[in-house]
Formats: sequence, C-alpha cells, structure tokens
Amino acid sequence: MMKKLTFLFTFMVMVFACTTVYAQATNDQIVAEWQRAKNYTKAYLDAMPDDGYGLKPTPEMRSFAGQMLHLADDNYFFTCWVSGKTNPLGKTSLEKTVGPTKAATIKAVMDSYDFAISTIQGMTPAQLQETMKVSGKEFSKFIVLNKGFEHQTHHRGQATVYLRLKGVTPPQEMLF
Repeated sequence: MMKKLTFLFTFMVMVFACTTVYAQATNDQIVAEWQRAKNYTKAYLDAMPDDGYGLKPTPEMRSFAGQMLHLADDNYFFTCWVSGKTNPLGKTSLEKTVGPTKAATIKAVMDSYDFAISTIQGMTPAQLQETMKVSGKEFSKFIVLNKGFEHQTHHRGQATVYLRLKGVTPPQEMLF
C-alpha cells in the first residue's frame, strides 16, 4: 500500500511540475510574440517617411499615424482589460491626442508595447486561464489577449497599403 501511495504522490508531483513548466513556457512564448510584434511594428514605423505619417488613402480613412496610434490605444485596452490594471491613458486616446509626426507616433506606439509586455510578464499562467465574459460568452483571458494581438496584426497589415502608396517596400515578414 505504501508503494502505491508513494508512486501516486510522485506521479502527482511530476504532473504538477510539468504543468507549471509548460504554463511558464507558454507565458514566456506570449511575451516573446509581443516582443516580436513590437519589433515588426517598429520596422513599419521606421519605413514610413516623415511626410507619410499624415497620409490618408481616402478622406474617411485614418492616417498612417492614426492606424498606428489606434493600434497603440488597443494595446493598452486589451492588456488592461485582461489584467485588471488601470489604463495609464485614462480615457485619453492616443489617436486623438498625439500629433501625427514620426517621432511622436513611434514613441507612443513603442510605449504601448512596453506597457503591454510588462503587463503580460506580470500575469501568472493561472490568471491567463481565468475566464471573462465578452459579448455574453465566456473566454479565457489568454484568448481575449490573443484578440488584442490579432487586432494589432490587422492594423499593421493595413499599414502595408500606406507604405506602398508612398512608394516604400514594406518590411520583410517577421513571423518567427
């Protein structure tokens, strides 16, 4: 009987240890993906000439700076939403308050990534698995955070058109 209990205890400890290591690897992977996205977005910001930050393909569309500042606003929104942190912007929108210059836009966007990455690093795997209600459905915070990641990818993709309109070749893909 003692051998069975020892075996069962050892097995449970191993499962717990493996789960903890896997969960930490997952957190590390999430942070690495956000860092990669930060670098990729910075390449887009750097590629656009100074005079292209106010570019609007049509009057009703956002400017290039507007696209990137909207991306930054939602980096704050999604990470605050899943973490419970207070948004350091308050109710302010970068898109509406930051001038459409290259320097100001790059600073605001990079600050949003730094905040997002720091916030994600401060979350535990258990917190990322907690659920929250979104549009009447339950989702893990990890899934909601992934929606924020998807959102930034969407706007970075739209920025490709702006670069092409300025005669600039978009940065090489940074998928890995």
